[in-house]
Amino acid sequence: MIRTICRIVPALFLLVISTGLHAEDTTPAQFSFLEFNAPESSDVKGVRLTALYGKTGNVTGIDFAIGLSEVDNLTGISWPLLLGANRVNGSMTGLGMGLVNLHKGSDKGVNLGFLNLTNDVQGLNLGLVNVSSGNTLADISAVNISDTSTFQLAFFNKTEKLQGLQIGFLNCADNGFLPCFPIFNFAAR
Repeated sequence: MIRTICRIVPALFLLVISTGLHAEDTTPAQFSFLEFNAPESSDVKGVRLTALYGKTGNVTGIDFAIGLSEVDNLTGISWPLLLGANRVNGSMTGLGMGLVNLHKGSDKGVNLGFLNLTNDVQGLNLGLVNVSSGNTLADISAVNISDTSTFQLAFFNKTEKLQGLQIGFLNCADNGFLPCFPIFNFAAR
């Protein structure tokens, strides 16, 4: 893994340098380090590499991160190298991977992480802990907590509004056939 990273980082850096260090509307590659983006474009269509922390506008393609990557909108894959996390302030369509996936807007696709903190997910949250302030389609983890959910599979499931089924050791839903029930719970009202 380290060998692969050592090969990818210099290649990406050379690609970024070859695109120029001036601001453009769209860039095929970007390198972010703290508050520095090279090139300065806020629209990346291709590859982005973040070291420690980086923030940009829109990414269409692959967003690699060693640290925390923050984007407004992502279409593609957010892929941490080593221990990384990603923050999406708007929408995400694709695959979000990381120790922590912090997505404030709406997601279409899959979030794969130790901790998924999401809002509206039309897809799958797969992790150790899933916490959503909005509606989720499917949550699979050890602990699932959401405002509204269609399907939850975990040791402990909690939602205010269940639209489908919960399976786990303890399942709590405000509108469940019982407020809390072991093994399963389903929407009753």
